[in-house]
Amino acid sequence: MKRLLLAFLALSWTATAAEKLVLCGWDEIFMIDPAAGTPAKIWSWKAKDHPEIPATLVKSFGTTDECKPLDGGKRLLVSSSGGGCALLELPGGKAVWSAKVANAHSIEWLPGDRILVASSVGGNKLVLFDLKHGDKVLWDTPLVSAHGLVWDEKRQRLFALGLTELRTYSLKDWDTETPSLVMEKTTPLPDDNGHDLRPVPGSADLVLTTAKHVWLFNRDESVIRPHPEWKDRIQVKCIDIHPGNGRVFMNQADGRNWWNESFELLNPDQKIRMEGEKLYKGRWLAEP
Repeated sequence: MKRLLLAFLALSWTATAAEKLVLCGWDEIFMIDPAAGTPAKIWSWKAKDHPEIPATLVKSFGTTDECKPLDGGKRLLVSSSGGGCALLELPGGKAVWSAKVANAHSIEWLPGDRILVASSVGGNKLVLFDLKHGDKVLWDTPLVSAHGLVWDEKRQRLFALGLTELRTYSLKDWDTETPSLVMEKTTPLPDDNGHDLRPVPGSADLVLTTAKHVWLFNRDESVIRPHPEWKDRIQVKCIDIHPGNGRVFMNQADGRNWWNESFELLNPDQKIRMEGEKLYKGRWLAEP
């Protein structure tokens, strides 16, 4: 029975890879095919179903806020404002690494099997881990309301979004047991409450959201400018652009809560409602 279940999960995970979404927001992370009319969950993960996660950590995954696929969907980085952080193998969902970081709001993979976590209000810092050292903190640095992280392999730079600034970091002593990141520059945000930070495929831009606007940041010039289409969108919790077809996932808070029961797809436009869900972020699962 277990083998049949794993085979089904593998089939679900590899089917229609061109346009699948991984969604999070509550205690469940799940995948849908948005082209399938009324979307059904074709893959699902909950911390409580995985005994390799320490029992003391399970409840820390109650409000998931990041779900970043790696390696074309072979692995998934997960974080939760409850503090839970994990690296999952897919499609089985086994957690091969886990840790607790106060109010974790984003998580990023760095070279050398290292993981960086953005710890928001209550932590206000960036926290570095190494897979081979488990939940031992290798290094940290203050960043007020740390929210968004993007590693740029081409430029060998880490971009980190906080309350009022966007920072650029380089790696230091990375081949040693005492690695760190060095802040090279900081760019003030045009308005406060930096939230999501994602690459714009095929360009030097990052798209970033604040409380009242959506912006573009040029990584080569370190200049922030209003997004030409979405600049006046408020409370955008997540934007993700498909690297293959350019389709956009966007989620805005519903005005009363930090989550929503529905989300938008742009290019072409579509609104999808999932009754009873508490949706926060969505990430495209795209083949490398």
